[in-house]
Amino acid sequence: MDLLTTNDQQGEYPRSYYADTATHLDRFPAAKGDLTCDVCVVGAGFTGMSTAYHLAKRGYDVIVVEAQRVGFGASGRNGGQVSMGQRRDQEDLEAMLGDTQALQLWDIGAQAVDLVRELCRKDEVRTNFNDGIVHTVHRKRDHQHNSAYVDHMATKYGYDKIRLLDPEECRHLVNSPAYHGGTLDMGGGHVDPLELVLGLTRLAIGAGARVFEQSKVESIVEGDPALVKTQDAQIKARFVVLGCNGYLGNLQSHVAKHVMPINNFIVSTAPMDPARQEDIIRNNYAVADSKFVVNYFRFSDDHRLLFGGTESYGYRFPKDIAGAVRRPLTEIFPQLKTVEIDHAWGGTLAITMNRMPHYARIGGNILTMSGFSGAGVALGTLSGQIAAETIAGQAERFDVMANVPTIPFPGGPRLRSPLLVLAMLWYSLRDRF
Repeated sequence: MDLLTTNDQQGEYPRSYYADTATHLDRFPAAKGDLTCDVCVVGAGFTGMSTAYHLAKRGYDVIVVEAQRVGFGASGRNGGQVSMGQRRDQEDLEAMLGDTQALQLWDIGAQAVDLVRELCRKDEVRTNFNDGIVHTVHRKRDHQHNSAYVDHMATKYGYDKIRLLDPEECRHLVNSPAYHGGTLDMGGGHVDPLELVLGLTRLAIGAGARVFEQSKVESIVEGDPALVKTQDAQIKARFVVLGCNGYLGNLQSHVAKHVMPINNFIVSTAPMDPARQEDIIRNNYAVADSKFVVNYFRFSDDHRLLFGGTESYGYRFPKDIAGAVRRPLTEIFPQLKTVEIDHAWGGTLAITMNRMPHYARIGGNILTMSGFSGAGVALGTLSGQIAAETIAGQAERFDVMANVPTIPFPGGPRLRSPLLVLAMLWYSLRDRF
């Protein structure tokens, strides 16, 4: 089953809020014939288009091949949250890898946010960077850990942009009875993700990259040069960069063992009065809660609540996405029980066993970066910059990320799905207590 077409039409964006409001680019042609380049990038999302932009700026001849449309996948469908650090918190990373590597990973995570913020200042990128993420806790006992974590980040990392929210202030900022405090991190923020991808594409094209849509890669033959084959083209490249994330399929077996696709879902409400928006979430902050199956939400520039929640681990999206997401939305905001929902869509992201990105070199000249586990707006975008500098001969940051162990899913691609379902059921039960 091909995730590129299982839930979506060939060559068309899903009917999402982002797709309906974006400043779209003209369609790019399909790749045809015999082509050559310095670097062939597979996938036109955050990682792929960032790679193309940063390489083309350096003078490399870059070809991007995309099976669907630019930003078609998770990059153009997600919640738009840009979080500091990695997907795992610093205390986890210290225990897993030691203080030195944990600090390196924190620095890389901070650089990722800086890069997104910088890109949003460019005329080609037509989205604002909105400051502030509230991280809420759904269990009273987690509030004390938040207090200790804020102190830890200030003392050990010198990070002073995060502060503790007591239950009263948290309720003031996020008008929900579901939470018992949290933190406010002004280092992170939120963007329109599809506009970010489209902006990266404008930048890449302006720097000389060639982009081809509806050009699904059927195989990659390792070698020097590598050979990337689509239905109608053969592309010889000195280097190949895989930026497919959850839509990689079985194109590369090594990656498939370590990275698994899962589905997540979002709705957008009808526009609200600005005063009502402020009553629900103050100061235009983004919000993400502490549940394992995270609820995440924010407002669009035109005052729609964008609410993401629920996951699925099969291939197909539920028939009633709006109904599935309305349940956690109503749990968090009972006052929105009857709110009108005008868009509901799903997307496929990629996770790893430990929720850290999977970086690897394959055959010496193929780079893969995926498994961002919900943190791809920042880390996926930075991964493109890291890929570019690695190809140019500076691999320090790539090696830091590649040295984080991402163990294979038990049983490989064939058994990973049923085993993960069992694990997710366990964690979802834990969320309730």
